Amino acid sequence: MTDIAKRFAENPLLSPIDIPASREGLEITCLLNPGVFQYENKTWLVVRVAERPKQKEDVISFPILTETGAIKIIEIPKDDPELIANDARVINYKGTDYLTTLSHLRLLRSDDGHSFYEPENYPSLVGEGILETFGIEDCRVALIEGTYYLTFTSVSDNGVGVGLRTTTDWKNFKKHGMILPAHNKDCAIFEEKINGLFYALHRPSSVDIGGNYIWLASSPDGIHWGNHHCIIKTRKGLWDSKRVGAGAAPIKTEKGWLEIYHGANEAHQYCLGAFLMDLEDPSKVLARTEQPIMVPTTTYELSGFFGNVVFTNGHIIEPDGDTLTIYYGASDEFVCGAQFSIKEILLLLKNN
Repeated sequence: MTDIAKRFAENPLLSPIDIPASREGLEITCLLNPGVFQYENKTWLVVRVAERPKQKEDVISFPILTETGAIKIIEIPKDDPELIANDARVINYKGTDYLTTLSHLRLLRSDDGHSFYEPENYPSLVGEGILETFGIEDCRVALIEGTYYLTFTSVSDNGVGVGLRTTTDWKNFKKHGMILPAHNKDCAIFEEKINGLFYALHRPSSVDIGGNYIWLASSPDGIHWGNHHCIIKTRKGLWDSKRVGAGAAPIKTEKGWLEIYHGANEAHQYCLGAFLMDLEDPSKVLARTEQPIMVPTTTYELSGFFGNVVFTNGHIIEPDGDTLTIYYGASDEFVCGAQFSIKEILLLLKNN
């Protein structure tokens, strides 16, 4: 498989030991899949931070949020016959699924795009209410007419849906609740209206009929969504045969809206590819890469909390207009950086 990514020499940029835990009694297990934005001439990451108590030999323990926002620790003996724990990310106990970690979102800033630090006086974003008791994850950021739109995965025992918060200063946030109900995730809003409408990519999931495909929706206000179209499906026998999902906001080019997306196969290997949508009607997919543009290759991409993964939902277009700097999660544990040429990606697209 192809790989045209130019990885940062400093990778991993961030590891769990680089950031303090949110509170005593918890430790950071993973840093994952940051949203990316520019603010006050700096590069910022909205990093997903996954925490849990230090694990004991004979017990699985994990935190959840109560409806009031307090953290509750659940402990289950590993030999409990009603425990199913063959996945590092999700367990099932007495018929209910739980995440092994609790995620929140942390703001990190960089002066050079390579070294990141946690600035003072900026809040962490945490789960709130009955639909976010298992945390919030994988934020994507879109800047539209001076407002930043944050779409993220809201997780609870009710299911997995898309939450929305907006801000203009990254200190005060307006909460809009769940804008796409369970089961849905990977929501990336276009950073420009098309014919007066907001547009977004999202990924509803089906375990019976259909599959994990990328859909398109439009909205008059960025909050209420409809006019849904399924535009990208999995491809049998290829690198994206099991599931596909949008990365960050699509990139406007002369040839169309360019989207970097992730795909996974039956072996749960996550790679990155690209597709191109019509500028005036993004429900029309013009072209798609047959092979991935990035494949897990390095040690930090192959080994970690959940190995063999590269996953992005944030990027910066550099001043030359061609260099695309992506920030990505590696092995569900590290935050890394890489660069692509937009022109090179466009040359790899195969017309539909």
